[in-house]
Amino acid sequence: MHVIPAIDLRAGKVVRLIQGQYDCQITYGDDPAEQARQFHADGAGWLHVVDLDGAKAGRPVNTEAIAAIVRVAPPSWRGRPALASRGHPGLALPDHNTPTAAEVQGQDALSTKEQGQDALATATGLRVEVGGGIRDEASIRQLLDMGVTRVIIGTKAVSDFEWFSRMAEKFKEQIVLGLDARDSMVATHGWLQDSKQTVLEFAAQADKLPLAAIIYTDIAKDGMLSGPNIERTKSLVEAVRTPVIASGGVKEVNDIRRLAPIGVAGVIVGRSLYEGTLNLREAIAAAG
Repeated sequence: MHVIPAIDLRAGKVVRLIQGQYDCQITYGDDPAEQARQFHADGAGWLHVVDLDGAKAGRPVNTEAIAAIVRVAPPSWRGRPALASRGHPGLALPDHNTPTAAEVQGQDALSTKEQGQDALATATGLRVEVGGGIRDEASIRQLLDMGVTRVIIGTKAVSDFEWFSRMAEKFKEQIVLGLDARDSMVATHGWLQDSKQTVLEFAAQADKLPLAAIIYTDIAKDGMLSGPNIERTKSLVEAVRTPVIASGGVKEVNDIRRLAPIGVAGVIVGRSLYEGTLNLREAIAAAG
């Protein structure tokens, strides 16, 4: 399981929203690239970036800040699709020069679902996934051309699944499904609207596509430092083949230890890092 620090962007600043409410914002800094460098120095292999302005506008907005974050990543990793690991596509190594033994870390042994999930970020280097307002092919291409490794689509996946399916096939293993849930229902449009589909129903449809991962966010937990929703996250992990990344509620290192046994591929952490209740290096060590 991999620990993935989050950088949420609003007006070019590093912020957090409480339960997705735009009028409940905490600002942590005005230099997203410097924050990315710090996370990288502390051992992060991936960064989870959310364009909050983009989520409301329906298009990428904080592109300058995203570009600055991407420039923190080593050039060889920028915009590279991931090779499929056995059992789970999209969670192994970017497809470039032959990886070293240290980068592979036992890739040849991957054969089970759990082993495939463990390949989320086996190589060295910082890779960036971005979500928020990605609702057309041009936005996908814009971000990938910028050097983003993979893009997260939520709202448009729910409102136009046919389009989402085409994009998943066109950009194999570079698309992540963002499933944001209020109770058991999928929420869209920057968490401002609720759909009529349950998380498990929608995940079952998406599981047939060549996705890199599914990010499951429990809105009630997000930014609250009240612990992750273990039961619902586990239900999703058991229902799909696609690797699941948990998001929302992590406060301390014990939350990382509670998530590790249920089979998630990774966990996104945000406010706990900024508030100092979780140390990134300790979290990575606890995740194994």
